[in-house]
Amino acid sequence: MKENKLVELSMDFSVDMINLVKYLKANHETIISTQIGRSGTSIGANIHEAQYAQGTKDFISKFEIAHKEASETGYWLELPYS
Repeated sequence: MKENKLVELSMDFSVDMINLVKYLKANHETIISTQIGRSGTSIGANIHEAQYAQGTKDFISKFEIAHKEASETGYWLELPYS
């Protein structure tokens, strides 16, 4: 498959989110870690899935879902926890 910078960056972001989840769970924070783990890794999963879309509408739909997940992840990252 041809190199795709967006796929590569979203994979790196997912790895960062997984590492953040591990850190949060090690510090006994479960609510935020669960939510950020789901939304943060879903971004890359949807971008990856878009590469195999069954047409333009499906492709756009996958990217719209990735955008929504990115927005949700931003919310969880901004939420103060201590």
